[in-house]
Amino acid sequence: MKKLLLALTIVIGFTFIACAQEGGQVTQPIGFEEYDPISTLKVEEHITKKAKFPFIDVHNHQYQMPTQDLKALTKEMDALNMAIMVNLSGRGWSQEWEEGTATLKGSLENVAKNEPKRIAVFTNLQFKGFGEKDWSAKAVAQLEADVKMGAKGLKIYKSLGFSGIKDDKGNRVAVSDPRLQPVWKKCGELGIPVLIHTADVPSFWDPMDRYNERWLELKTHPNRRRGAKDPVPFDSLIAEQHHIFKSNPKTTFINAHMGWYPNNLKKLDSLMVVFPNMYVEIGAVIAELGRQPRAAKKFFDKYQDRVLFGKDSWVPAEYATYFRVLETEDEYFPYHKKYHAFWRMYGMGLSDEVLKKLYYKNALRIIPGLDKSLFPK
Repeated sequence: MKKLLLALTIVIGFTFIACAQEGGQVTQPIGFEEYDPISTLKVEEHITKKAKFPFIDVHNHQYQMPTQDLKALTKEMDALNMAIMVNLSGRGWSQEWEEGTATLKGSLENVAKNEPKRIAVFTNLQFKGFGEKDWSAKAVAQLEADVKMGAKGLKIYKSLGFSGIKDDKGNRVAVSDPRLQPVWKKCGELGIPVLIHTADVPSFWDPMDRYNERWLELKTHPNRRRGAKDPVPFDSLIAEQHHIFKSNPKTTFINAHMGWYPNNLKKLDSLMVVFPNMYVEIGAVIAELGRQPRAAKKFFDKYQDRVLFGKDSWVPAEYATYFRVLETEDEYFPYHKKYHAFWRMYGMGLSDEVLKKLYYKNALRIIPGLDKSLFPK
């Protein structure tokens, strides 16, 4: 009993000390989520709200495009110096074939009428009926019709490979499912790129403990957490994706989010060598690049012909972080979302030559039908 009382006294004493401030003021202890110190570091700042050169955002989503006010949208784009936006959600989220076609048709008609030079639209796959004997032929025919209608490429959502896409027998559809092979092949024949998002941040599969640097994101967004086999391990999903790159050398693939290897550029470098038909875009991974500016700059210099600008979610104010990381040599500045990155950013200071390729030249080369007159020579 005496030992127990002594232990309690010590615990209470330490708790009081931890909560007391100088001068006798008492405050409650703060949690990691709340801790947000203001830096006292005094360094040069170059707040960059507008890109140095006109750019193409190859990874954007606009879900109301058939009825959207595109004049208002392009006004927001102008403020960023965005010359062309690629809307990847051409068919929306519906898995109904007719509904998807109507959405794509409405989007393309709105673009053609109001902003034909400023907005490009990708199509998507409709997985309803996947596994039925005519699905592959139907999907290829639909893809051809969509491109004839004006679609500039194909976007594959991350639901492929996860449990969200199942075949007619209720089984998970792998990214490398052979029934999809005719689609990848047809994209190569049509000369359109496939922008594909597979898996998620690898840390989402790791234990949610004090060692996981995505702990705060998983706490604030618990639906992003994955089990070890939910639905399959990260490495298995990525292997499925890489299989289709290898099996379709004549098809151009744009690997969304740098293939989830922006935090392992040595690994990504090896993949760029193995898959010469693979490009990468930087949507939602600028926080990874901004904490390793020297290594990232070397990677961008080496693969300057195969890296594209993408943002993903349409939040205009967040583009400033991208421009600042890419264009300046600023030090120790905050990211725009704490739960994505509690660390600070550093500018890569890319050269004008590399910036132009990243911002527009590479996209103009691999996405057909974009207006080159909107950009400098």
